[in-house]
Parts: sequence; structure tokens; C-alpha cells
Amino acid sequence: MIFLKAFLVGGLICAITQIFIDKTNLTPARIMVGIVCLGVLLSAIGIYEPIADFAGAGATVPLFGFGHNLWKGIREAIDESGILGLFLGGFKASAVGISAALVFSYVFSHLFKSKMP
Repeated sequence: MIFLKAFLVGGLICAITQIFIDKTNLTPARIMVGIVCLGVLLSAIGIYEPIADFAGAGATVPLFGFGHNLWKGIREAIDESGILGLFLGGFKASAVGISAALVFSYVFSHLFKSKMP
């Protein structure tokens, strides 16, 4: 049953995102940034956590999950360092994911020798 929940919620998130891509003049990059910011906002007001508990990876893997992860890092850093945590928490929470993306993209760019069109 958990796979069905993850599929339905993740699919709904992707379908809504695709509608925004198709029906608005926003660039995909702006839509992606908006989704991350919406994940932070939903986490800050307490809506995202129950959705993530219900859907598991269907809610935590898309960009909403990245925004949720940023919010958790910021909230923990504010509790530890005060207002300075506002600036430190996001970096601390996302450092591993961003570092992995950079390392893997660098490695694969050398393995496959991509060419510009």
C-alpha cells in the first residue's frame, strides 16, 4: 500500500508541475525554484510533514522534499545559533546532496565526453 500512496502523491506533484510548465510562460527553472520555496513554506506552516508521513518517498523525493529538508536544517540551526542559523542551516542541510550532484556530474562528464550541439 505504501507504494501506491507514494505513486499517487508523487504523480500528483509531477502532474501539477507539468500543468504549470505547459500552461504558463514561466521557465522550468523558475517553476523548480517555486516548488522548492513552496516546500519550505508548507514545512514552515506544518502542512508538509503529514503529507510526507502519508506518502513517504512520493513526497520527499521531488523538489518539495528538498525544500522540506532546507526548512528542517534552518529550524535546527536557529534553535542552536539563533538568527545566524537562518544563513547556516540551509547550507548544512543540503551540503551532502549538492556535493554529490557536483561530484557525479563531473565524473560522468568525463566518462561520456558530452559534446555541445
